[in-house]
Amino acid sequence: MLAVGWLPEQQSLFDYYREHCIGLSQITKHSWTKCAELGLLGLSVPKSYGGQGYDITTSANITQAFGNGCEDTGLMFSVCAHLYACLMPIVEFGSEQQKKKYLPLLTGGDWIAGNGMTEKEAGSDSSNIKSTAIKKGDHYILDGTKSYVTNGPVANVFIVYAVTDPALGYLGVSAFIVEKNTPGITIGDTFEKMGFNSTRGSAVSFNNCRIPVENRIGEEGQGLIIFKHSMKWERVCLFAGFLGVMERLHQQCIDHAKSRKQFGKPIGKNQAISHAIVDNQIKIESAQCLLHQACWLLDQNKKADMEISMTKIVISETFLKISLDAVQIFGSQGYNADGGIESYLRDAVGTKIFSGTSEMQRDIIAAELGL
Repeated sequence: MLAVGWLPEQQSLFDYYREHCIGLSQITKHSWTKCAELGLLGLSVPKSYGGQGYDITTSANITQAFGNGCEDTGLMFSVCAHLYACLMPIVEFGSEQQKKKYLPLLTGGDWIAGNGMTEKEAGSDSSNIKSTAIKKGDHYILDGTKSYVTNGPVANVFIVYAVTDPALGYLGVSAFIVEKNTPGITIGDTFEKMGFNSTRGSAVSFNNCRIPVENRIGEEGQGLIIFKHSMKWERVCLFAGFLGVMERLHQQCIDHAKSRKQFGKPIGKNQAISHAIVDNQIKIESAQCLLHQACWLLDQNKKADMEISMTKIVISETFLKISLDAVQIFGSQGYNADGGIESYLRDAVGTKIFSGTSEMQRDIIAAELGL
């Protein structure tokens, strides 16, 4: 399996991780420990805190290999939510004390992290969160409910965004590290979802939770800046993982089109099938180019908002297109649950929603174009 567009040294890294991710599934102690042993839980975390110290390009390369090799897309998603949405805020904005205390536990597989941002009235509009954290001496009193926390039912610690100064609007949001054993936390039931079935998600409520001041990440009012930085990592590296998933599915379609015969010839000899596959090959390579461009800009500390949004849109919408085509190409085998193909489609739908909807990404691009 060739990962389109990587340099030879990157291809070797891709091949190594792809091979070692085959067979990983479910969020079990065994699989999470294996992910830690492979370094997947800390790809972009500095080595001094138990990570691999990779830049964005290398992290994206390995995450793409993870998605390509691991047939459980939900596990890949949970690992990426853990790393990019939760650990990277600590890496980039946390105190030295926070880094030394939490990062080794989180990169080493001992703990799982969950991201607490989304609320019923704050999805795409992240500035509209209602959870509050009122400072009382050396503690904050945290109250509110996060409506959807990826890894919520299995997390040991949460990154939680809450309003510390309502008068300041979006400048009054702060970020906190909140341990699961903090009195006043209630973990909701695991959600039944359309896709990503092995990813555990739930609501998490906070009632009069006392959070030490030293658990605030960065300064008061930096919450949405911190969140925006984490989304840069997630929209590039997590979606590199989905690019790896769609490459695997695309290859399955090619193999099936060669082997499946109807009317005395492989179905791939029918132009309707071959052209659909060719169009998807073009889309995959285009997505890879956009991914490389976004990674390069970020590694050069250059502005990349438009490129990140374009990457996220193209990968998510291409994943959905390839998944729909795969169901059609595989026919009844693709439609039946035991064929394994329809699960790609259910997963693909979600990629247009989380980490910023396709509509929000188009708004970002329009703003960058001055519209």
